[in-house]
Order: sequence, then structure tokens, then C-alpha cells
Amino acid sequence: MTDRTAHAPRPPLAYQNEGFLKGADARPLRILSEYLEPLSHFRHQKIQDTVVFFGSARLQEDGPLGQYYRDARELARLVTAWAAQFNGQTCRFVVTSGGGPGIMEAANRGAMDAGGKTVGLNIGLPFEQFPNDYITPDLSFEFHYFFMRKFWFAYLAKAMVVFPGGFGTLDEMFELLTLVQTQKLAKKISIVLYGKRYWTEIINFEALVRHGVIAREDLDLFTFADTPQEAMQFLETALTPHVDTAARETPAIAHSVKPE
Repeated sequence: MTDRTAHAPRPPLAYQNEGFLKGADARPLRILSEYLEPLSHFRHQKIQDTVVFFGSARLQEDGPLGQYYRDARELARLVTAWAAQFNGQTCRFVVTSGGGPGIMEAANRGAMDAGGKTVGLNIGLPFEQFPNDYITPDLSFEFHYFFMRKFWFAYLAKAMVVFPGGFGTLDEMFELLTLVQTQKLAKKISIVLYGKRYWTEIINFEALVRHGVIAREDLDLFTFADTPQEAMQFLETALTPHVDTAARETPAIAHSVKPE
């Protein structure tokens, strides 16, 4: 006789089913979670906008190019100290990095020196990339998908400072330069390339113009700086018009330009 009091074990709820969540069918949920989790933290921490620092993970404070590390740290400190005067209901122009070592660490460290909040958008890689010790704990994120990490770099950014770096830095820089050039951002992002000698050796911008693959006016999308004070002067001028911008719960990111 069947025991009517016995029941088969309940299957797990879908959102508690680890096997399903890690499988191919749940990939859209994993992608969405890398949008929603940071958004939740940014709302809770009242982050309105950011200044993003890019640069090599390999440039160490005591290395041959250590001056770039020290300059990134000092510039992040200057940005954070200057931005503190505008903090009220929201936090303004929060220094953000890729969350790892090198220039990323220097940026987060400089913001911490000034007593401000600072964001780290880390990503799991087979080498080099691990969260540094200077990120605000509730603003440290780990990404699996590169494109979601790039989305968050752009989502709140009002300015971008690009220190010397390799493939990853170049990829991030050109991604945002392309968005600005093609007017796919519903806001203005000011761009500083730090270290003119490095950048003009690595990228022949004049050759791009000469060959007709970019316009002469595209060179106005960014400026060069060689000292933290020079970069800060540019950023202060560029960011000040944003000061009176009303806080938005979810800032606009991109739009399609309609043909006239």
C-alpha cells in the first residue's frame, strides 16, 4: 500500500538551481545580473557619476615607469578632493578603475588618500588581474563578461583618463573614443591621454588623419597631459558644467542618432 503521507522531494526553485544557473540556458540571466547588481550598489552608495582611469596593470610604483603610477595616484587624489565640495545627496565624479594592480591600483589608492569613495570593476583573467586593496568594499565588482564591464565604465563616466597601457588599455580607450566619435553617448565624456610622448609614439594620430580614416576634428575628442596638475586643470574645466546636473536614478547611456 502506498504511504500517502510520504512526498517526493521538491525540486529547487529555478533561481536556486545552481546547475541551471551555471548552464548555457541561463546565460541571459548571468549577463543581466552583471547589470543589475552593480546598479543596485551604485544606487545604494548614491554614485551619480564617475571619472574613469585606464592604464596598464604592469606599471608598478617601484618599476622603471613608476612615475606614471605616482602621477595616477596624485591625479586621483586631486580629482577626489576637488569633487568632495559637490557631494551632497549624491557622490560626484567618483574615481573608477578596472580594479586590478598597476595604474588601476594607483587610481583607487589616490582616491582613498583623499578620503573618497572609489569604484573597482574587476574581471577574472588567468594572470595579472585581481582586486586591489584600495577599492571601497561595497563598490568592488567582479565581472565575467568583458562587454558588461565596459558598459559600466561608460555608464556613469563624465571623464576618462588613459595612462600608458597595452592591449587592454588600448581596447578600452578606443571603445569609448568610438562611442564619442559616433555620438552614441547621450552625454559628453572628456578624455585625457596621459603621457603625450608615450601616446604619440604608440599611435600615429596624424597618420590616421593623413590616410583619411579619421577626420582632423576627431583629434579634438581628446587632450594630452603630462602632469597631474595639467590634467586636473583640464578636468576641472570640463567637469564643472556638469556640477548642476540633476541627479538621475538611471543615467542615459546611448541613443541612436536619427537622420535629419
